[in-house]
This record gives sequence, structure tokens and C-alpha cells, in this order.
Amino acid sequence: MGLLNYVQGLGHEDAYEQLKEAPHQAELSHELIAAAASYEAAKAYEKHVAVNGKPPSHEHAKELLAAVTGAFVDRTVETKGLDYIDVEKAKHDARKDAQNALIESGEY
Repeated sequence: MGLLNYVQGLGHEDAYEQLKEAPHQAELSHELIAAAASYEAAKAYEKHVAVNGKPPSHEHAKELLAAVTGAFVDRTVETKGLDYIDVEKAKHDARKDAQNALIESGEY
């Protein structure tokens, strides 16, 4: 099972779709944003692997996921509006979710 399939099984794709449809300044929980960010990271990871092959180490894979989750959260903040605390919680939870999914999916 790949990382994206694993994350979809957790329901993170639903969170991603909810977030995409939310209006500006919507009441969004950091948990919803984190789930959507980990889904986006899984999609980016699978695309990266398809084009470039598997990252050389678990650390490189984690760095890739951290970069994508952080960028997704930052973009969401710019478009939806959130306070600083929610942003930091969302980034932390998204990195943690994506890294756990990487391990649980059997990628590393």
C-alpha cells in the first residue's frame, strides 16, 4: 500500500476537500488543516517518487513531507485566514501525521 492510499484510508482526502470548499475567514480547526496538509504531502510524495524514485533515506522522505505540509499550511493561512497559534498547531500536527503515515504505509 502506498503512502497516498494509506492517508486516504485515514479520511484525510475528505478533510482536503472540505478545506478547499471553505470560504475565506472560515472557522477551520487546526486538526482539519493538518489532515488536509498531510493528504497534500502524500500526493506530492507519490508524485516525487514516480518522477525521481524513492528518497535515499527516511530522513530525506521526512524532509520532503515537512516542506510540503509547511507550504500547504502557509498557503491555507494566506487564503483562509488563521491566527498564529492555529498555524503552528496545524504545521506541527501535519508534519506528525505525514511522518506517521510514512512509517505506517510501509514506505520506510
